Amino acid sequence: MILYPAIDLKDGQCVRLLRGEMEAATVFGDDPAAQAAAFEAAGCEWLHLVDLNGAFAGHPVNGAAVEAILARLTVPAQLGGGIRDMKTIALWLEKGLARVILGTVAVENPALVREAARAFPGRVAVGIDARKGRVATKGWATETDVTATDLARSFEDAGVAALIYTDIDRDGAMAGPNIEATDALARAVSIPVIASGGVSSLADLVALRDTGRIAGAISGRALYDGALDLAEALRTLRA
Repeated sequence: MILYPAIDLKDGQCVRLLRGEMEAATVFGDDPAAQAAAFEAAGCEWLHLVDLNGAFAGHPVNGAAVEAILARLTVPAQLGGGIRDMKTIALWLEKGLARVILGTVAVENPALVREAARAFPGRVAVGIDARKGRVATKGWATETDVTATDLARSFEDAGVAALIYTDIDRDGAMAGPNIEATDALARAVSIPVIASGGVSSLADLVALRDTGRIAGAISGRALYDGALDLAEALRTLRA
């Protein structure tokens, strides 16, 4: 199982939100590229990037910070937030991102996801952000009647590289991931599922890994707070 350290970008800074609330942002640093380099130096295989402003605005906002990160990295990175058309998808992949994450458009324009997955095989993931099992879009500000499982199954034959499942109520709360819901989603589809939201301890990572089905886990606040030691976590997952 791959551990993805998260860098969430707001106004050019590294932050973490509590349950997706922009007003509840904690700033962890003002040099995202340096943070990315530190994660890579600790041995991570991937990085997970989020343009939080972009998720609300509907277009990239923290582009300069993302480009600075890509300039420092040798490991692959994936980015979500405000990526809602083919032009933006192509632009980011050309700039060196390994994978883009499509969230809001997966609900509002699923044909775009299919088109992008065909055009860029292995480089398009779908972000499924859910509150009590129902998908939320536009930076989690808009709740829908679509269930996470139904949305995931709708892309079963689309060729997407991964599904990133976030339990919004767990995100940033340091309360542990929703292992049961994530495992159920991974059982419902053949697409690799990456867990996000609430991953805050080594025990959380081991529990996710031991399902035998979850392909990856994203952690942010726990790494910044020191509740999770990245090098130790990576050693444990590789053992």
